[in-house]
Order: sequence, then C-alpha cells, then structure tokens
Amino acid sequence: MATDWVSARRGRGRAALMALAFACALAGSTGGARAAPPAPSASLDIVGVRFGGDDARTRMVIDLDRAMSATPAPAESAARRIVLILPPVASAAAADGAGRGLIRAWSVRGDAAGARLTLDLAGHARIVHRFLITPSEGVANWRYVIDVEGAPTPAPQIVAAPPPAPVAIAERRRAPRVGPVEPVRATQVAAVPLRRGRKVIVIDPGHGGHDPGAQSADANEKDITLAAARALKERLERDGRYKVVMTRAGDVFVPLESRVQIARRAGADLFISLHADSAGLDPMTHGASVYTLSDHGETRVTEVLGAHEWFTRAATRGADPAVGQILLDLTQRGTLNRSALFAGLLVDRIGETTDLLPNTHRDAGYYVLLAPDVPAVLIEMGFISSPLDEARLTDPIQRGKLADAIAGAIDAYFAGQTELAAR
Repeated sequence: MATDWVSARRGRGRAALMALAFACALAGSTGGARAAPPAPSASLDIVGVRFGGDDARTRMVIDLDRAMSATPAPAESAARRIVLILPPVASAAAADGAGRGLIRAWSVRGDAAGARLTLDLAGHARIVHRFLITPSEGVANWRYVIDVEGAPTPAPQIVAAPPPAPVAIAERRRAPRVGPVEPVRATQVAAVPLRRGRKVIVIDPGHGGHDPGAQSADANEKDITLAAARALKERLERDGRYKVVMTRAGDVFVPLESRVQIARRAGADLFISLHADSAGLDPMTHGASVYTLSDHGETRVTEVLGAHEWFTRAATRGADPAVGQILLDLTQRGTLNRSALFAGLLVDRIGETTDLLPNTHRDAGYYVLLAPDVPAVLIEMGFISSPLDEARLTDPIQRGKLADAIAGAIDAYFAGQTELAAR
C-alpha cells in the first residue's frame, strides 16, 4: 500500500457537503470508466479513481476537490456487494468502471436526493478502513480511501432432509456401495516451522536521563516516550505472544550505539524507537510520522559493526575481499524491505487513531535505524509543541489507543510473514 497519505481528524466540523458529480473518465487500472457531463461548479467533483493492492486486500482511492463523507448502507449490501451512501447530487449522475483485486467493478448512481457508490466484489470481502486524507505538499486533492479485505466464505447452511415416505419393500433399492475413505496423511497438513516460539520486540523510548529531548512548558519528550513504551510493552505482553525488551526502563541515559547493540544482542525481530517531535514556536504543526533508514543512512551501517561480525569474517575467508560487503548488502536490503513493509502497516493503523503528517512514511539516517539485520522504525508520535498533540500524548487513554494501533501493526506484520512462509 502507498504510505504518503494523512488521515483527516475525526469529528472536525466542515461546511455542508455540496452536490456530487463525476468530472473525469477513469484510466489505467480502472478500466475505461464512463462519467456524466460535469455538474455546475458548486458541485463536489470526483477528479479521479485509483486502485491498489491484490486479491487479499484492495485499496480504492477517490480523488476529490473537497472533503466528502460516506455512510454504509447495510440494507442494500449483499454477500458480494457493498453500498456506501454519498452526499446528494444536484442532478442525475452516473459513472462506473472496472476495479482491481477484490473490487471487480464500481458504480455511482444518484439524483438530487443522494448518491450510492456500489462496489461489486470478486468474492466475500468487507471494508476494514475508510478515511479521508487532506491535501498535502504536492497533492492538491482530497482523497477518500476505502480498504477492502477478504473475508472467510460463510459455511453453507445444512438443512435436514424430511424423512423418506414409506414404500413397499419391493420398491426399495439398495444404496450403492461406497469405497473406503482415503485417510489424510500427516504430510499433507505439515505445520510451518517458526524460528522461535515468541517474537522479540525491542522498544526504544527516545532520550532519557540528562537528555530530555523536545520540551514544552509542561512536558519532556523523555517522559512521554517512556510512558508510551511502557503502555506498548504491557499491551504486547498481554497474550504471551511476544518477548519485549526495553532499551531503558527508567529515566536513564542510554547512548545511541548501545540501543542498537541491545536490539542485536536480543535477536530482535523488530526494533521500534519512540519519539515526540517539536516545531519550535509553531503550534499548528501536528501529527505522527514513521521513519525508516534512508539511502544516505545505508552507507553508515558499518558504524554499528565490529570485527567479530560474520560479514567481516566472510570477507577474510574468501579469495575476493568484496564477498563480505556483498553479504552485508544482501542482508541489509532484505532488512530495509521488511522495515518498509512494517512502516506501511504502522501508517495504516496509526492513521485510525490520530492525525498523520503529510508524506507520513519518511526516511532518515538516524543511528538507531542502522542495524543491518534488524527491521527498524522510528515513530514520531506527534509534536510536543502542538497543544493538540501534547494533550493526546500525555493522556493515558489516548496513549493506550496508540499502543493498540502499534500492536495491531505488529500482529499484521508477523501474520504476513507466516502466510509467506506457508506458501
């Protein structure tokens, strides 16, 4: 999924939505859509429709010239059809097109009383997310995002057959003989072996001790990150699926290089560094973001490696001194790909609970992201310089919701790994 989208704050008051009409024909993956002539300039225009994803999860993005909301219409939805109620239209309007993945086709039908977006599904599926993305730098349009995920096929209902009517013995026929059922061999359903019973998650509360991090009149970043880390640790340990390691459990200073080595020594499956940003005297900038290692940061990976590293030993054993670097590059590339995958899941989940910065998934050369063999992300949970974010970051209830969102992304990440391993 794309990760440069920002969720609009729920409950934000907006002007009454105006009439809806389609102003463009679809192209590319939408498969030749048809649209009615443009409505008057006062109408809400859809300027494009795009699809992404696959047969397991599909995303539909509707580009708009202003904000829009939609309401599910369960009474009109069926096993393979989803209907959403859109804002009213000024005059009759119709548009439709081909979809992708789980969405076989879509259509909009409406009149002055309202409009209905119908999604014809390729199989049993359900909407898992719907959210509005505000315009951002380089993107002038609003975007209404619909995520559809495959759902299990309902089990068929078993209806008991009525008892047979009595018949004469002479009319009874012997039932055909049925041969023995072939037993299922154990090798047909072999379990997929996992590397360990519990995944190791290393949580890194930013700053600490004599390093307070970003500050406001009432809070320090080091306290916010430690409280968030403790909430996330408690959430992850709740069901015993994860082993959680903290780079610091109290108000102490831990050097950056030590944080990375803690993760590597623990055999971390994921490294999550928690931070709170600051925009100085600008109280309006707010929202969360997620960082992974940048291309520039890749060149600094050797800063965390020592002479005992297997990458280095491989180079000394081979005739070609470049062997170790090749092995390092391969390992690092796989780690970066897994980090980016997890970052995308984080953006999706966090966006359901809080505002996000434009271009939410970013990259940087932060030291704590340098481990070449541990997928790592740095989460800027919000801006301590924003009264809006500060209130959320210091509220235990909101902190718990953020921990739930991060934990949900972690669950989805490892569920995806298990699915790939089973193929």
